[in-house]
Amino acid sequence: MAKIIMKTPLVEMDGDEMTRILWQWIKDILLVPYVELNTEYYDLGLKHREETKDQVTLDSAEATKKYGVAVKCATITPNAARMPEYNLTQMWKSPNGTIRAALDGTVFRTPIIVKGIEPYIPTWTKPITIARHAYGDVYKNAEIRVEKGCKAELVVTDAQGNETRELIHDFAKSDGIIQGLHNLDNSIAGFARACLNYGLDLKQDVWFATKDTISKKYDHRFKDIFQEIYDNEYKEKYEAAGIEYFYTLIDDAVARVIRSEGGYIWACKNYDGDVMSDMVSTAYGSLAMMTSVLVSPDGIYEYEAAHGTVQRHYYKYLKGEETSTNSVATIFAWSGALRKRGELDGTPELCEFADKLEKATIQTIENGVMTGDLYLISKLENKKKVDSKTFLEEIKVNLDKMM
Repeated sequence: MAKIIMKTPLVEMDGDEMTRILWQWIKDILLVPYVELNTEYYDLGLKHREETKDQVTLDSAEATKKYGVAVKCATITPNAARMPEYNLTQMWKSPNGTIRAALDGTVFRTPIIVKGIEPYIPTWTKPITIARHAYGDVYKNAEIRVEKGCKAELVVTDAQGNETRELIHDFAKSDGIIQGLHNLDNSIAGFARACLNYGLDLKQDVWFATKDTISKKYDHRFKDIFQEIYDNEYKEKYEAAGIEYFYTLIDDAVARVIRSEGGYIWACKNYDGDVMSDMVSTAYGSLAMMTSVLVSPDGIYEYEAAHGTVQRHYYKYLKGEETSTNSVATIFAWSGALRKRGELDGTPELCEFADKLEKATIQTIENGVMTGDLYLISKLENKKKVDSKTFLEEIKVNLDKMM
């Protein structure tokens, strides 16, 4: 069979540890035999980030803007323990955070549903996509420890030097703490458009929730911007598509989510999305069975796995020990990127290959062949645990039947 040709490159961002090993195996076993891969390669492994003083991360983000589609392997965000291990000159920032900021992107995470892996919430028969606003709030906060007797104020100075003051608290009787949060109208607007565009792409309802009854200016601003953009730019499109935009309070949203069957996009502020994405992924079964795509307001896509670099398995691999690492989310990162590249380039055969790759992966698990993490939670009666590479080879057997 002739290999599928890619008209335009996609940006390939390599990563770290066990996921870097899986990355190469996935290419060798599941991609290269079928597709003439056309990628612009960037090594975001921590060693190379150190060598380039993290310039490679910035370069990969710029390339993503140029080509419109990227696929990223999991990467290390270094802590103090990693400094001597990799001889780092500084604790480099999260590549994900750097790329999100460069693209002004929103992160969408969706569980991959397979038979035998039952959600902890019985009503969830369809996937729930979490859309996380990846800017501001507590992640860009300013914090101060406050001593007893101090008075804390919120002060805003305009361009002419005039001050507006708001008392935060008078710490007359106790020590305490204060925290300052901010956000930007254009970032919130970009978040809203990314969510509403994604709803149209998936033909799914979009839910958004804040605590505007308590936060009457900060959270209310999110609510107002979402509603204004929906009314002015998306209302007619949503009505024509037969889907809806729905706003409610965050506590009401949580109650509705638990009672729902799934099948919608739940847009969350930064902290809410951070927490709820882990809650949803765990409730569906596994973080390793979760897709993640970063979408910019102007339609740039970066696909990645939602999990980390699987450090423990990597150390076992280096010792020559067998690992049974779940590669599904990384496979779906590749399939998602290839499908989007095919859609943008008008290459239906590339889209069809991506569909078949995902079906072959799911079929392998539903046939009872799976990695150790899934083996522990699968309800299938006839199942077997296989090592990391064998799992990919078993997927190839099913993929060959479909090609």
